[in-house]
Amino acid sequence: MEFGFEEKDFLSCCGSTRFVNHMASASPFSSFDHAVSVARDVWFNHVDVNAWLQAFSAHPQIGQTHSPSHASQTSAQWSKGEQSTALATATDSTLQEMSEWNARYREKFGFVFLICASGRTTDEILAELKRRYNNRPIVEFEIAAQEQMKITELRLAKLFSNRENISSTADKHSTSKKAEEDRMNIIGGHVTAAAESSPGKSIQHSARTRPPITTHVLDVSRGCPAAGIEVLLEAWRGTQSRPTFGATGGGSWVLQGSSMTDKDGRSGQLLSIVDDVSPGIYRISFNTGKYNPSGFFPYVSIVFEILESQKREHFHVPLLLSPFSFSTYRGS
Repeated sequence: MEFGFEEKDFLSCCGSTRFVNHMASASPFSSFDHAVSVARDVWFNHVDVNAWLQAFSAHPQIGQTHSPSHASQTSAQWSKGEQSTALATATDSTLQEMSEWNARYREKFGFVFLICASGRTTDEILAELKRRYNNRPIVEFEIAAQEQMKITELRLAKLFSNRENISSTADKHSTSKKAEEDRMNIIGGHVTAAAESSPGKSIQHSARTRPPITTHVLDVSRGCPAAGIEVLLEAWRGTQSRPTFGATGGGSWVLQGSSMTDKDGRSGQLLSIVDDVSPGIYRISFNTGKYNPSGFFPYVSIVFEILESQKREHFHVPLLLSPFSFSTYRGS
């Protein structure tokens, strides 16, 4: 079965006309996963900075229900639904504080604060806004683009859900019930509370559409992605639950996956796509010496911890590299 959509459908998912044109040209799609794969490739590899900014401008300011006049009616309705938890948990004081921080953010970065708000409270969103306000513009711009992709994937799932719902009306009751379960698996934890209220359903397939741990490398000295860097992902295993600073023994690092950064600086798949990532200590290592033989670092390793309470979250751990310095942050 193939799923075909028109430009107006994709415009509800993303306000970039260039993105919409690419997606309409690639339609129909064999599955939701196929559509998401194409959407990511288009968004990160085939549209320019202006397309990103156009998409950002189609979103209302967090904490407000009215969308920009050029946003589609469906997009405006979905934005309101995605902010339903935030609006339900807001107070006059938090809304006022949100408005003030939104203004500061826009003055610093030049675009609206963008976050996939589905299921998040006002306090959670406000805390994230304050944290991201301290980012450098180049870092924040990419984070905003990643958040836009999350929103786009959420809305693509809704498109497929609606299309499958129409297709299933002619089926028998048992087939319709199975189709409903499949749609819930596709949308997973992203849809609003009203769409998530069916209790007792077990997830048979991963709700994720990408591995739980990802990375990319940006060469800040050249202002471009760093291609061709070897990447290793390892997990700590042993009698000690975590490696102790300055000590040896009690465990070892176990390889989980390896890859090479592509022309956009992004690594290939380092882990399988699973709902729950195993909690523990992880290490991503980059062969920076081979990439830049005259640089200061023969390799760079980043060690981080995933808690039991975070096993369903996504961890994007990028490397911002120059010959004599590097930095990182937890992306999304």
